[in-house]
Amino acid sequence: MFDENHVFIIAEAGVNHNGDINIAKKLIDAACKAGVNAVKFQTFKAENIVTQNAPKAEYQKETTGSGSQFEMLKKLELSFEDHIFLKEYCDRRKIIFLSTPFDFESADLLEKVGIKYYKVSSGDLTNIPLLEYIAKLQKSIILSTGMANLGEVEIAVKTIRKYMNKSLYLLHCTSNYPTSYKDVNLNAMITLKNAFKLPVGYSDHTVGVEVPIAAVAMGAKIIEKHFTLDRHMDGPDHKASLEPDELKSMVDSIRNIESAFGDGIKRCNRNEEDTRKVARKSIVAKTDLKKGTKLSLYNIAFKRPGKGISPIYTNIVIDKKINRDVGKDELITFGLIE
Repeated sequence: MFDENHVFIIAEAGVNHNGDINIAKKLIDAACKAGVNAVKFQTFKAENIVTQNAPKAEYQKETTGSGSQFEMLKKLELSFEDHIFLKEYCDRRKIIFLSTPFDFESADLLEKVGIKYYKVSSGDLTNIPLLEYIAKLQKSIILSTGMANLGEVEIAVKTIRKYMNKSLYLLHCTSNYPTSYKDVNLNAMITLKNAFKLPVGYSDHTVGVEVPIAAVAMGAKIIEKHFTLDRHMDGPDHKASLEPDELKSMVDSIRNIESAFGDGIKRCNRNEEDTRKVARKSIVAKTDLKKGTKLSLYNIAFKRPGKGISPIYTNIVIDKKINRDVGKDELITFGLIE
């Protein structure tokens, strides 16, 4: 699906456009400037995913006040025409357009738009009919696993694999907005990797950028992070999102870590060679020595620079005689040894 040597970074715009296509366009611009691989929205029809009187989550009450989920979500829908515009705009900006479908109709809409990959939310991990429906479309799937235990993830994975032969990626996630550090449980990402032998990543809802950066160091292949133009905007997810400069800082940090991984071969780096000559030590004369003197641990020392015989070869020079006078601190070379 993507370059195995680079983390696939998803900027989660979600519903932070507040139902305004112009804000959505600005979010795409900010994602491009930050250097992410993809920008992701959410595709749904409120009447298809929530009952009229479904209550809000506590974090939604804190950020949007009273009222039902239906009322909140209805204001955040994007039309088919909006999706076409955003997809074409992403294509022009050379950034991948992603969106999470929350119902069958939304999956059909995204097929018409021409989406390349599907992102499935944590809330639909147990929605077997929707998983089957999306899997049959034969596109790569990125599946978030918030709120799930390992058995539920196993059921979802088996369901998808039954219908789909494309790539499947699992994202560890804690579905609380924002997530406290003590609730992240980042080691669970490794558990998912070991249990299902699939590439894994991390969908982050913490404040700041430390945890997604740590996830990359632990082997995450995908990072998803909410972002907004301004955390003070009205809406359910703004307060748990990064602002554009923070998003760019996260991306830069992740790319720096990737660069630091290297190829895993332990060797003297070419850029260390000069330092090695200065920092390492050589066998030198501890005092002035006369020709014919037998070298011993009493008349040699180990000092910088490292241009002479390395202390590794001490046992080779011990008990050997020198073939000329040698001054104090002079490097002992093999040419001086009889």
